[in-house]
This record gives sequence, C-alpha cells and structure tokens, in this order.
Amino acid sequence: MTINGIHHVQVSCPAGSEDDLRAFYVGVLGMTELPKPPALAVRGGCWFRAGAAEIHCGVEENFRPARKAHPCLLVEDVNALAKLIEASGGDVRWDTNIAGVTRFHTDDAVGNRIELQQA
Repeated sequence: MTINGIHHVQVSCPAGSEDDLRAFYVGVLGMTELPKPPALAVRGGCWFRAGAAEIHCGVEENFRPARKAHPCLLVEDVNALAKLIEASGGDVRWDTNIAGVTRFHTDDAVGNRIELQQA
C-alpha cells in the first residue's frame, strides 16, 4: 500500500461563518467552492479547491481557531498573494526559518492559521 497524496485538509469553523469563509478562500485566495454532498451540507461548513488542494471547513461546536496546526498551500507568486491579503485587511507574517523557502502565515476569516509557500 502506498500513500500518493493528500485529498483534503479540514479546518474547523463556527456555525454561520460560511459567507466570511467564502470571502477569504474564494474572494482573496481565488479558490473555487465545491458543492458538499447533501447528507453533509446539512451540517454547515463549506469546501474549497484550487488545483489538487482542497480545504474543508467543518462546523465545530465550541469552536476555537487553530493557531499552530495549519494547512500549507503552494502558490506560484507568494509575494503577489501577500499583497492581496494585505489589501483585504489580512495579516501577513513572513517566515524565513527554512532556508530557500519563501513563505508566510496568515489567518482565514475565522482565525485559523494558513501557510502560503512559493511553489
């Protein structure tokens, strides 16, 4: 048996935050929203995709944003995306701790940490 990739990463969100998440993942990051299967759609939350990467935002009771655990999205132009995030009012925290890797962290619309890294 061989693992050949990751299908998606799920992050938590509070109930009713779907429009704010859409504004971030679709409006700022440029991802596409995926329709959830009807049996799962009744739970709330939303799913997004860009290329082969998917982020699923699932409603969690007593939600607390993830401050350490995070998905990392590979992007073609990390500097351009940082400018878009800053222009939208988001926080861009550059990280130079890995030699040769251009990356930063930001937070999604509900405070979950997201890493963006030059592909």
